[in-house]
Amino acid sequence: MRNLDEQTITQAVIARNADTPDARLHEVLTCLVQHLHTFAREVQLTEAEWEKGIEFLTAVGQICSPTRQEFILLSDTLGLSTLVTAQNHKKPAGCTEATVFGPFHVASAPTFELGENISAELEGTPWFVKGTVKGIDGEAIPGAEIEVWQADDAGFYDVQKDGMDHYEGRGVLRADSAGHYHFQTIVPEAYPIPHDGPVGKMLQALNRHPWRPAHLHFMISAPGYERLVTHVFREGGEYLDSDAVFGVRSSLIADWVQHEPGITPYGFESNEPFYTLDFDFVLNKNTH
Repeated sequence: MRNLDEQTITQAVIARNADTPDARLHEVLTCLVQHLHTFAREVQLTEAEWEKGIEFLTAVGQICSPTRQEFILLSDTLGLSTLVTAQNHKKPAGCTEATVFGPFHVASAPTFELGENISAELEGTPWFVKGTVKGIDGEAIPGAEIEVWQADDAGFYDVQKDGMDHYEGRGVLRADSAGHYHFQTIVPEAYPIPHDGPVGKMLQALNRHPWRPAHLHFMISAPGYERLVTHVFREGGEYLDSDAVFGVRSSLIADWVQHEPGITPYGFESNEPFYTLDFDFVLNKNTH
C-alpha cells in the first residue's frame, strides 16, 4: 500500500491486521487503531506532542519493578482500572462491590491462623477486624480464603521500604466452618500513591493530588463463587470524595469504631485506645 494519507491510513492498518486467526485479538486491535487514529485527528496531535507521549510511556515502563507497577498507577489514575473492574464485575444487589486491585499486592503473602496479628512488627494503633463471608443467598462460606494487605500508620506498604526482608501488614487467612473470620492488625492511614515518577508528574501537571483515603484491601476466594477484590474504607476519612484512583464505593465505607483503653475483643487489656471493625462480605455465585 502506497501513498497513504491521514484519511486512508486507518483502514490500511486494519486491513493489514485482518489475517490474524485470533478473532478477539482482531476485534480489540481494530477498535484500538480506530480510536487512536480518531483521537489523533480530533486533537490534531503534533509531532512534538506525539514524541512527548512516547517519552512518557517509555518512562512509565522504565520505572516499573517487581515492587512497583507504574502502568497500574497510570491505569488507576486515568480511571481505566475502575472502568474495567465495573464492567467485569456486575453483581446482583446485595453482593459486596469490587474495586481496584492496586499496585501493592504480592503473590507470596504469609499464612496466618484466625485471630493472629498480621501487622508483624509495625507500630500503630491496635485494630481488631472481624466479620463473615457469605453467599448471595445468605449461606455461610466455610474455609473461604481471605487475603489482606494494608499500609502502615505512616502510609507505606512493606514493599515500599528499603531493605525489607519480611512482610508486614499482609497475610492470608481462612474463614472457619461458619464463614467467620477475625484478625488483629494496626489502623492504616491515608497515603499518597507513589508520585516521584512519570504518573506523579502527570498528576502535578493536571493539578491533582496523589492521595488515597485510608483503607484495608481484601481478596476473597472460594470454590463456586466469584473472586472478590475490594477495599473497606474508613467512615469520615479524608479523600473519600477525591481518591486519586477513583476506588471508593459508598457500600465499602464502614465505621472503624474507636475504644478507650480497656479490655479488647481478644480478652486482654490494652493500655492504649484501640479500634474495631465488623464487616461482612457477600460473594456472588460463579456461573461460569
